Order: sequence, then structure tokens, then C-alpha cells
Amino acid sequence: MESAGTLHGQLQRGLGRAARRAADRRGAGEYVYDCVRRDPRWDRQCESRRLYYARLMVDLEMPAGPVAAHLWSPSDQIDGDEWRVDLALGVLADLVRLSRREAAVPLRRYAEEGAHWFDAVEELIDLADPSLTIGLDELVAARCDDSELALLVPARHNPVIETWAARQPRIAEALARQREAGRAARRAAAAAPGREVRSEAELLDLARRRGEGAIGAIFELGRRRTLALLDLAEELLPRGGHDAGPSRFGGAVSRALREYGPETLPRARAWAVERGGCAGMGLSILARYGTRQDVPLLMDELRTALERREWQAAANPVEGLGRLRAGEAVPLLKSAWTESTYAYLRPRILTALTRTAPHTAESYTTEGLWDCEDGVRQEAARSAPLTRETRIRLQRLHHDTAEEPGVRSAAASRLMT
Repeated sequence: MESAGTLHGQLQRGLGRAARRAADRRGAGEYVYDCVRRDPRWDRQCESRRLYYARLMVDLEMPAGPVAAHLWSPSDQIDGDEWRVDLALGVLADLVRLSRREAAVPLRRYAEEGAHWFDAVEELIDLADPSLTIGLDELVAARCDDSELALLVPARHNPVIETWAARQPRIAEALARQREAGRAARRAAAAAPGREVRSEAELLDLARRRGEGAIGAIFELGRRRTLALLDLAEELLPRGGHDAGPSRFGGAVSRALREYGPETLPRARAWAVERGGCAGMGLSILARYGTRQDVPLLMDELRTALERREWQAAANPVEGLGRLRAGEAVPLLKSAWTESTYAYLRPRILTALTRTAPHTAESYTTEGLWDCEDGVRQEAARSAPLTRETRIRLQRLHHDTAEEPGVRSAAASRLMT
């Protein structure tokens, strides 16, 4: 990835400052194309870039041709990378949402002929415009087995699926199964009996066996906020520290402990200092419930994460320092905002900055209105200083149907002040 001091590097990171300045910088369009083709996301499952790049293409009046050319690179048929065209397909779909309907042509063609055609079909279904998918139902019915059809049927009403179901019996059956599954789930929830009463000792024994019923036992212990679950965490979470992922049972313990409160602080502090298998959980608890006495440890963790460029490890310290309004963290937060290649970290950073240094945060909240992450845009919409420029941007966010509902709502509320 390019340096954060360059326009290219800022576009790769999805920073709002790059989106604001791109129109005045020669070569910005080529950088955008490069980002779409080479997908700079550090975590492709969490980070957003598609709407960010699609908006830049609209603002810079960039044609969709180079994005389509990426789809049809000769490597498409031989490259087994499932993510190779994910961002490009998303950008084309969002271009359609931004009224660039010509972008639907390569998207439709790729759905018919591309190696990762299923992903393109999902994008076309999500656009919810039957006129873009005429005739595609025959291909889908022919290529998809029942499990694949089930994946294509959205939980909510969708006019594309409804139109296809009227023409294709197998798609109609998949739609009927999905609706019946929803009704069955609602009936089961309404008729569910009360929990079987078991003692904490019985639940702990069941959890330790790691067999059938262990996961349910762990969650029931968590619902009761049983402190013995902390002992179980030490048994089930990996001994290898940050790099070793938890087992299925250790992951269940981690999720169950999220329901606990300050009563877990003594153990959490010990875990964080020991840096064993429970260190991550300890830092997570400190981030949510720690006190001023935990600031030095959180500062050390954040400094280490930034020095090692372990962006994901910075998330808990950033959250905790922001909640505690630790002003001494502001320089590190500003550095993390600019340098991090993990855009999903920036919503936490912006929240921390607005809590710890409201005046310093103003420039970041303004920039955040153009950020690639909707969590940043939403926080920025709530707190950016109102100027002529930010009001215009808030109006665009409010009226943009491609925008996330939470961002649109926050922008609308702010415009009323």
C-alpha cells in the first residue's frame, strides 16, 4: 500500500480527505481505477470501499469501462481468488444506484459469463430492478441447485425474485421454502418452553465436556452472569495469545462474557497483564468497563499495536481510551486515523477523538463526511461543525438513496438543527 501522505495512499485507505481533494488532483481517476482493480482493503469482510469509489467515479465523471475491463481480464477464468472481482462488482452496482445505469450492462454480462457469476447475480437481485434482469431467471434456474437458490432469496420482499418466481417453478419453490422457514421460526419462538432448570455446576460440567449441549450451557451461564464462566474461559481460550484463534467453545465463552459488567474487571486486568490466551478478552472488558487506572495499560497496548501496524489489535485500546476520555491518547489517535490501513478502525477513532478532544476532532468529523466507512459518516453527520460545505454534504448524504439508512437519518436530523 502507498504512503498515507500521498493521494493514492489516502484513496487506498478510503480517507475522506482524498475524496474531497480528488477533483483538483491530476491522476486521481487512475488511482481510483487502480484501487478498484487491486482492492486495497485490509479486511475484505468488514471494510467498505464500494460506495466510496463509486461516488468518486460519479464526481470525476469517470467511465465504467476500465472497471468492466478488470472483470474480463484473462485471469478471471483461471484465478481461484473468490475476492478478485468482489469490489469491482460492488462498485458497478453502486454506480447503478447513483443513476449511472450504463454500469448495469457489464454487471449483467458478467452474471451471464463470468467465473464468479453468482456474486454478480446477487448484486443484480439486491438492486431490486426487474428491468435489469429480464431473462436471467432461466440461467439462474439452470445453474443453481436448491441450496444456491436458497442463498439468492432475500429475507425481505424483492421484486426481482418475485418476478422470477412467476416464471420459474424452482425459484417459486425456493421462495415458498424461505417464507415457510420464516413462519416456522416465528411459531417456534412463540411456543418455546421455558429453559430447563439446571444448576450452575451441571451447566459447567456440560460445558467442560465440549459435547452436545455445551454451547447452550455456556450461553446459559453467560445469561446468568455466573462468575465461574471466567474460570471456564481460562480453560477454553487458547494459550497461544493474540495469534491463536479460539475454538468453537472458546468463541462461545468470549461471546457470553460480553454480557458481563464491571464485576469482571479484576480478572480482566490480570488477563491483560499476563498476555495469555485470555488477553484479548481482558482488553475487551477493560475497553467497556475499565477505569482511569487502566489508562496506562491501554496506552501501552495502543502504542504497541500502532508500532507493529497490528491494526485490529488497536480496536479495544482505542475504544477504551475514548470512553475514558484519555487526552494523552490524542496524538496516537490522530496517527492511527491517518496511517491505519484498516478502515473499520476509524469509527472507533472518531468517536474517541470527539470524546477526548472535541475541538481537535472538528477537522476529523468534517473529513469523516466523505469517509468510506458508514460508521464514520454517521458519527460525522452527528457532530461535524455546520458550515456551508458541510451542510451541502449533509444534504447529499440525506437524499442519496445509495447511502446507508443510519447515515441518511443522522444527516437529516443534523440539518434540522
